[in-house]
Amino acid sequence: MDEKKINPLLKQVLELGPTIAFFVAYMRMREQTYMLGGTEYDGFIVAAAAFVPILLVAMAILWKLTGKLSRIQVFTAVLVIVFGGLTVWFNDETFFKMKTTIVYGLFAILLGIGLLQGRSYLAWVLGDAMPMAQEGWMKLTRRLTYGFAALAVANEYVWRTMSTDAWVKIETFGFPIALFIFLSVQVFTLQKYMELEDEPAE
Repeated sequence: MDEKKINPLLKQVLELGPTIAFFVAYMRMREQTYMLGGTEYDGFIVAAAAFVPILLVAMAILWKLTGKLSRIQVFTAVLVIVFGGLTVWFNDETFFKMKTTIVYGLFAILLGIGLLQGRSYLAWVLGDAMPMAQEGWMKLTRRLTYGFAALAVANEYVWRTMSTDAWVKIETFGFPIALFIFLSVQVFTLQKYMELEDEPAE
């Protein structure tokens, strides 16, 4: 099914809204505890539990409006459901914090496997949206492999050595901004590989 065009601002809200909602919920509930089903949960656990359905609703709306979800979105949603569930089940915020490490780490591993095979899985995922020569895809894939690996290591360092408040802020704003800047730099430096126009027919 072809992807339908929707308002870019609405798309951004649906994609980023759940993460912002989690941040707001945590900041409001971080000092409180809640008794649910005879078990006491702190504000972080409750905010993490609320994040899962909010994300699923946002993705359902996005799918309804566009008729399509990316493989990355589906993969991320599955991990959020699994680790969000483990966080509530064991009443342990560690699982939700480790989710970010696993997401970035698996991205790095999958891209790395493709590189070892002489292929760019990134081109397979994003090729239709961003036409680029194969050499460019290989360079971008190699750089993103290192970038995702660095983010995975950074997340482990942050949640193991810093406060929950610091992790939530870095997870919500720090990592996405760092990834956005990194990708922007890559697009600029790899501009010569972009296939902006079809080659003229002979």
